[in-house]
Amino acid sequence: MQLLITRFHLLVLAVTIAITGVAFLRVPAEYAYPAHWSGSSADWLWHRDLALPVAVLLQALLLTAFFLLGRALTKNQFAKSQHILDPVLTLLMLVVAASQLGLLLTGIGSDLDFIRVTGFGLGAALFVLGIVLFEAERHTYAGLRMPWPVPGDRAWKLVHRAGGLGYGLAGASLVALAWFDVGMGLLTIAFAIALFVPAILAGFATLATRSPSTA
Repeated sequence: MQLLITRFHLLVLAVTIAITGVAFLRVPAEYAYPAHWSGSSADWLWHRDLALPVAVLLQALLLTAFFLLGRALTKNQFAKSQHILDPVLTLLMLVVAASQLGLLLTGIGSDLDFIRVTGFGLGAALFVLGIVLFEAERHTYAGLRMPWPVPGDRAWKLVHRAGGLGYGLAGASLVALAWFDVGMGLLTIAFAIALFVPAILAGFATLATRSPSTA
């Protein structure tokens, strides 16, 4: 059976569930997370009972989606894309787990804002990824993987430069948002945007470079 889900992914899910359980035990039932600040007062609040289950549900959705994707791929497609899809799922699972740890630490009154720490780390990683993609040379198995072929070296380079610029800007934006402390609400939303939007834009770029004969 073709599986993109590994034991490590299940371990991250188990850790997130454990963090969630500890948070429900340690964070007061009436606590509301300040998701955004306006001056010295919070104008956007996440109640504990609504905020804490999201991470586990999101990870379960990711595992389900990647399980179905692994089953849908042909053996050839799976062999060519596993080395890319595996770390993508790992990164997504770890970002969600880190955000959940940030909620726990915030809820128990810790001085360590782990969601901002995650923003700095993820921003730096995406910035480096952007540089790598921007400078990448065409390779049969490395680089962005699309369901359709990219016609020609020039188109491949254009797509990867577009993706590289997207991830570079996304990484720099995350670092800036974490630095200016915009609040955990905007920062966690920015995580999702930074991870998915550049890849979607790169996908549209590949479509734009396809000639009618390859469509």
